Amino acid sequence: MIVVTGAAGFIGSCLVARLNQDNFNAIIAVDDFSKTEKNPNLEGKKIKERVERENFFEWLKENHKEVEFIFHLGARTDTTEFDVNIFNHLNLEYTKKMWQACIDYQILLVYASSAATYGLGELGYDDDEQKISKLKPLNPYGQSKQDFDVWALGQDQKPFFWAGLKFFNVYGPNEYHKSRMASVVFHAFNQIKDTQSMKLFRSHHPDYLDGGQKRDFVYVKDVVEVCMFLMHHRKDSGIYNLGSGKARTFLDLAKNTFKSMSVEPKISFVDTPADIRDKYQYFTEANMKKLKGIGYSKPFHTLEEGIKDYVQNYLMQDRKMM
Repeated sequence: MIVVTGAAGFIGSCLVARLNQDNFNAIIAVDDFSKTEKNPNLEGKKIKERVERENFFEWLKENHKEVEFIFHLGARTDTTEFDVNIFNHLNLEYTKKMWQACIDYQILLVYASSAATYGLGELGYDDDEQKISKLKPLNPYGQSKQDFDVWALGQDQKPFFWAGLKFFNVYGPNEYHKSRMASVVFHAFNQIKDTQSMKLFRSHHPDYLDGGQKRDFVYVKDVVEVCMFLMHHRKDSGIYNLGSGKARTFLDLAKNTFKSMSVEPKISFVDTPADIRDKYQYFTEANMKKLKGIGYSKPFHTLEEGIKDYVQNYLMQDRKMM
């Protein structure tokens, strides 16, 4: 059996779909299923059992002999939430328990870290583990991911194989429930559909033009391919960047969304909300040499390719990734 936590969420549900494609159907889906807005993400997928997040460790105690691999993707991901206690419980302490369970039961583990750990990128975006303890996240979400990465690297006991994945700006199908935290592609599509126009955040940084802010946007289909690779690879434990490796501007993103919808571009700018303005990343770009160095060789979607697939085959069709 393969466990996927956060299974009804964005990346988790896409991973379940990808596992099903390769006939991995004994999936244990772990999530907070009381949040029913996410449940459509699991419709049509082959799942052996659903387990509530807070009951999981009891379930694992009884069933661990049948579990081969855990993808721990469940987390509180709201970068505008500032209640540290929420992140300590859901992101830090829960993941420590997962780590220890994988040691106790000899289960292999991949868990979700985040590029939010890099903060303003003062030290670059290099997944060199010697630098990780020096990173300075900008918000409690990023700090919770940073705290676990540092804790994991400092442990004498580790799972037989483990990998932490620093997700950059992931976009793609099954993110409709994320509201404000959904990708800019998702918000762009809905704005263009409703108004035939698109608003982007104005730059408040002298080195960047309006819309010239750059992020490493990575398509969710590439993210789950890396997860599949690591499940089969099972060596070279460590923390890895997971982005496209290429920073692109928000203007590039917006123009490609218009193009994919066959709508003439009409873009205006609004101030970045005050509550996130001083914590806003103007540039992110994953150094992907480490992952490629252990043998990952599949090409990543370009921004043009990813947006076209997402918009035309999912958003315009109102389809989920199955």
